[in-house]
Amino acid sequence: MSVTDNPWRRLRAFTDARIGMGRAGVSLPTAELLAFQSAHAQARDAVHVPLDVTRLVTVLGAVAGLAPAVVCASQATDRADYLRHPDKGRRLADGIDLPMDAPDLALVIADGLSSRAVQDHAAQMVAALVAALPQVRFSVPVIVTQGRVAVGDNVGARLGAQAVLVLIGERPGLSSPDSLGLYFTFAPQVGLTDARRNCISNVRPAGLGFAQAAGRLAWLHDQARRLATSGVALKDRSVAPDAIAGAAHSFLSPPRN
Repeated sequence: MSVTDNPWRRLRAFTDARIGMGRAGVSLPTAELLAFQSAHAQARDAVHVPLDVTRLVTVLGAVAGLAPAVVCASQATDRADYLRHPDKGRRLADGIDLPMDAPDLALVIADGLSSRAVQDHAAQMVAALVAALPQVRFSVPVIVTQGRVAVGDNVGARLGAQAVLVLIGERPGLSSPDSLGLYFTFAPQVGLTDARRNCISNVRPAGLGFAQAAGRLAWLHDQARRLATSGVALKDRSVAPDAIAGAAHSFLSPPRN
């Protein structure tokens, strides 16, 4: 059966989203169905494949200016426990001792819902941050297995950090199983809500680049120190409004033949 094309297909030049797939009769073309099944399998793997902590510690060790990483765990005992009881992933396991050296910015790396994102991108993102913030004193990188975003508040408070940044694997989509999220909080303490955090999302080669994300974080960090706050009280204006408007205009304007 022949495939009927879809005129929206040209928009695939701008997005990984599944649009303009065409049809074969009343069904999806076989190639599109197989691609969907493959993407679904990758998303499931991103959630369930464990983080290779030893390899991550090694690659982080190659980032100049950082102390060797510390590895700890949340209160979730395994992946099933982590998925069933989200609160356990927000708290550190008992008996963990962290050095209270009062850094400017605590670095926390958690596997989250995509170990692939952390495995592939965390070290490059940390290197970009160190380059973008040369005057900032970073903490020892703290890797938390079975961790969620709020565990960063626990770590930051124990370290006595002025601010904390959590690098975490985001919930995988069918076109983005390797998306890394950055969550920034000024004056971390246990019990803060998401209203106190700023998020930079979709950090990956096919999304927001490492240098761009580091630039945005540098702006947020500077403004947070000026205002002594973060989250909803700190609007991300690191990207000029005219640049956003220009990008939207380019996307919406019809192509010229």
